[in-house]
Amino acid sequence: MTAPLFIYFHGFLSSPGTRKAALLTEYLRAQQLEIDLRVPALPDKPAAALQAATASIEAAQKEGRTSIGLLGSSMGGFYATILAQQFVLRTVLINPAVSPQRLIAGYLGPLRNPYTGVEFELNDADVAELQRINPTLQRAELFWLLAQTGDEVLDYREAMNFYAACQQTIEPGGDHQFQHFERYLPEVVKFLQCAPVNAR
Repeated sequence: MTAPLFIYFHGFLSSPGTRKAALLTEYLRAQQLEIDLRVPALPDKPAAALQAATASIEAAQKEGRTSIGLLGSSMGGFYATILAQQFVLRTVLINPAVSPQRLIAGYLGPLRNPYTGVEFELNDADVAELQRINPTLQRAELFWLLAQTGDEVLDYREAMNFYAACQQTIEPGGDHQFQHFERYLPEVVKFLQCAPVNAR
């Protein structure tokens, strides 16, 4: 039997070195849990990022992984929402982007990822692509939303409303990084290991 696998999707202008993924890695090691964690490096361009995120799940399934849970932060939460419903996977969302096309519209032009040093350019086609793939919520039971009202990048109320039918934890204060994420790690692990209702 293969070990359960968690896949963490980082956000826009971020990298696999994100602090929350590191906290989860440390927790799994400290608790000696037989759970594998992967944090794929998602490209900065939205269409390529979704393709890479999809490929990470498909690769895990080809390995025979039967227990897969997702985590997604910021833009990674947007991709996770699409893929959780496509593959029917339990998913924890941390300050997720709900309408990233609006966020991306403020970043058009040449950019440099501060964590990877990769230079790229966003254009109107990227905004249109995000609008095209914008998901609807059809499997509310798959998600647990973690959001802090002090998020300086995204309006937490958008996520609270979009995921209204889902399990939610909305904290006052905090920021876009979601302060003290480590407090929720025991519950996150339990949530992700529960089998989805009516899994196909």
